[in-house]
Parts: sequence; structure tokens; C-alpha cells
Amino acid sequence: MSLFSGCGGLDLGFRGAFDFGGTHYARLPFDIVWANEIRPAACNTYRINLRHAIRQGDVDDHLPDLPASANIVTGGFPCQDVSINGTRASENGHRTILYKRMVDAVRTLRPLAFVAENVKGLMMSHGRPFFEQMLADFDLPGYSVNYHLYRASDYGVPQIRERIFIVGLRGGEHFQHPQPIGHTMTAEEALQDLEELDETPAISHVWSKAKASPDQGSRRLVAAKPATTIRAEHHGNVQWHYRLPRRISLREAARLQSFPDRFVFTSGMRETERQIGNAVPPVLAWHIANTLREHLDTRAV
Repeated sequence: MSLFSGCGGLDLGFRGAFDFGGTHYARLPFDIVWANEIRPAACNTYRINLRHAIRQGDVDDHLPDLPASANIVTGGFPCQDVSINGTRASENGHRTILYKRMVDAVRTLRPLAFVAENVKGLMMSHGRPFFEQMLADFDLPGYSVNYHLYRASDYGVPQIRERIFIVGLRGGEHFQHPQPIGHTMTAEEALQDLEELDETPAISHVWSKAKASPDQGSRRLVAAKPATTIRAEHHGNVQWHYRLPRRISLREAARLQSFPDRFVFTSGMRETERQIGNAVPPVLAWHIANTLREHLDTRAV
């Protein structure tokens, strides 16, 4: 069961069966039984790529129609209220408290496990008290809950993106988060074959023409390093290419988020930027899902 599904990055990782950066990420034994997202354009992208129904609308309107059962509940609930680049409103932010809807779903369905994703800002001083409350709310009777701060570049994603994952297991020991894979993919490795390609709308290889602006708007990728965090903002805050005199394209941003090239975006530029930037990198999600699969298989034996 998938809450706050966005365009499907987390769900694609849980399903597997995709290729990225020369690696095949095998099909995992997880199937989607229920998904929800509020943004219509993101739902359209989800349906096209995941080939599964998704309920569009406010989560409060759809929670009364939960599935009869689910083994796993996942969710990347909205994070802007505690993001370093956001409002830092924490518990006063109307979006971030939506994590409680995920708690409600877990309490109702009693899944074998749940996986919640959010920003590093929860661990910083402005978000820490709220984070402690969140952990307490997720610590439901019968569950062992822990969290880990992941750097996506440690797991085959060509991006230095730090995110917290909270994992709860029904009964038993704490979840053992996967270890880094030992190879860091650089921006150049991920994007080199697109350098000489002209704008190609058919594959979303189009880019913002916004001129350089102060601070965030002047960031340039470094060829020999992973990209800086791909954000959900648009035009003037999109990173500049490490070598070319332009900002990175939508397809390049999707690559830096570890979306396979077969993943299609049909929205306009701003909405697509939002979908890509808000997504959980599928490759990172796959590593977490695969480790969860291994744990559940072992427990079943």
C-alpha cells in the first residue's frame, strides 16, 4: 500500500525489474494493491509508468477505503515544512503532519512492515522535537521501529541526496538497513551520452533557459562527483551542466534521480521538475526493498 506516491519512484524501487547505469535491478516480490497521490499530473505519470491504478485526491478522502490487507505500507509524506530549503515550520506545517495518516493506515492494517521517507531536516535542531514526536507516533504496539539517514550516492544513485527512512517491523528485531554498495556514480558517468544531444522533447531532454541567478540558481555540477540534490523547484534553481553552458535537462535530472530512461514524463516542464525532485530515487528504494525482502524471507523460514 502506497501513500503520497508522487510519480512512483518509491513504488518502482519496490517492484524492481528496471535498468539503470548498466545495472539490472531485479523484480522483487512486491505488488501494489492501493496507491494515493493528490497531484493529478503525478498520478498520470504514475499510471503510465507503473501501469497501475492510483487514487487521485486528498489522502483524508481516500483513507476510508483502505484495502482489506497489505503486507507493506510505504509513504514519502510531504516534507517541505521541515526541509532546509523550506519553511521549517515543523509541527506547525500543515503538510508535514500528514505522516499521521500513514500512522493511521499502519494502525488499521497491521502490515508486516512499513517504510516512511522524509528529509534530513527532521534531524536538525529546528525539526528534532517534531521528529521525536513522529518516531513516538510510529512506535505502535507490536512494532520494532528504527531509522537511518541515507546518502543516495552510497547506493548507486549519482546524487548526494540525504534522506531519512523510518522502518517498522511487526514483532522481532529492528530492521538492518542495507550497507553502501561501494561504488559512487559521478554526474559525468550518468549524463555523458546526452552531452551532444540536441533538445529532444520525446524523451524529456529539454531544459530551462533561465539565466544565472544568485545562490541556488548558480550551482554547477562537478563532472567527477555525484550531483547535488535535485530539488522540486524549477527554472531558476535547476543546476547547471558540469560542462555545457546550459542547465540540466529534465531527462538528465531524472537520470540523476536514477529513473530508467524508459520512465516517461508527459507533463510540462514545471510539473515534471516537481515530480522528479519530489521523488524517492528508485535505485535507493530498490536496495531498501530488497533488504526488507531478505528479512521477511528469513523470518518466514
